[in-house]
Amino acid sequence: MSIFRLSTLFIVLMTITQMMAQQPQEKERNYQLQGVTIRPECKQIIGYYPSWEQYKRNGVFVPDNVNFKNYTVINYAFFAPDTNGNIAGTDAWGDSILLRGRFDFGAAEQPAYYPNTSLIDNAHAWGVKVMVSIGGWTLSENFPRIAADPVKRAHFASECVTALRRYKFDGIDIDWEYPGYAEHKGTPDDKYNYSLFMGAIRDSIDAYGEKIKKYFWLSAAFGANKAQMDNIEWDKISATLDMINMMTYDYNGTWSETANHNSPLYNPAEGGVGSMDEAYRLMTQTYKVPAEKLNMGVAFYGRTLLGKKDSKISLYGKSHLALTDSINFVPDDGGALYYNILLQKDKFDQFWDSTAQVPYLIGKKNNTFVSYDDEKSIKLKAEYIKDKKCAGAIIWEISGDFVEKKPGTGFIKGNPLAEVLRETLDPCSLRPIRKRFK
Repeated sequence: MSIFRLSTLFIVLMTITQMMAQQPQEKERNYQLQGVTIRPECKQIIGYYPSWEQYKRNGVFVPDNVNFKNYTVINYAFFAPDTNGNIAGTDAWGDSILLRGRFDFGAAEQPAYYPNTSLIDNAHAWGVKVMVSIGGWTLSENFPRIAADPVKRAHFASECVTALRRYKFDGIDIDWEYPGYAEHKGTPDDKYNYSLFMGAIRDSIDAYGEKIKKYFWLSAAFGANKAQMDNIEWDKISATLDMINMMTYDYNGTWSETANHNSPLYNPAEGGVGSMDEAYRLMTQTYKVPAEKLNMGVAFYGRTLLGKKDSKISLYGKSHLALTDSINFVPDDGGALYYNILLQKDKFDQFWDSTAQVPYLIGKKNNTFVSYDDEKSIKLKAEYIKDKKCAGAIIWEISGDFVEKKPGTGFIKGNPLAEVLRETLDPCSLRPIRKRFK
């Protein structure tokens, strides 16, 4: 072969190599007998998709309105476990539409669905995985009994496989709130049983994945306070899970002694200790969990607090009624999704806590305190996640920043918080996920 032809071939090969390097691609997981080893990959942006929000705001929160570029994974919330370890959705009608697609009432055989109209179809077209999240705050009471019984653990694990096969989910997310929490029928034995429970799920979904040549992800959500962290065998769980989702929000609310922050980046100057930074340091330093397995939580909602009539409510002040503002924030039952905060913002004075690195609002005429996150604080949290080399972020929940061009029109103007998160974390492009028929 001539020198000229060799040179030409070399240039072609170099060009192809450069083009491949410029196109970031999702990497597959790598197995070890001792557990799962995660290769370095793009930052994850995991958005929880609450099925019940489809009924609000004239049906604006539907798959067609989701900008899937903002996420790498969607966690569908929630499926529920019963006392025997069976799992099922909580809304037969709503789950069917979201997970199967829009109904085709004209089809000869029923039930029938229009193709490519489900949440999973839409997500997969963008390369976004969809995992089913099982549990949640109101659906966690059956976990202790299931985890303590080998037969029920095995049955629950087989039910997870059934959900993967039936709906074409890409993984399982467990939201047990929380192991050892007595008010949700937790016991001290939960700490040990939790490891067995997650191990059973891991074994079952791995066996199914090996059969159809697909790797299924397993993640779980965890409380971000030390008392909750102490009830987990982190050395075992870190080896079992692909991702560990820290719920670094709900640090304060009506239950708190003072008016304080819902989701601070750093510990507030007063009040109880709790923040993203505190959770990160506990997980990596005290419990020795690798940072690259941690997804830190960001809140697309706020919490409201009514002050007493005889004094003005203030940050760190104790003069509150332990009640939410259900007058200005009627649609959220006194809570405050971000789009509603934007709609009500003119009624409040805005402040910034330079210690906790989050904003808050105080009512101009109404005696209300609102703790929330805005684009500035979300950006700071995303930068923190990058700086600490965490896996990424989880969002509770993605309907919160569905901002309409005009309220009630159903036309989405944008997702300001999700867009800032994406721009800052810069997740790489994802390939479309091929349909699975097995």
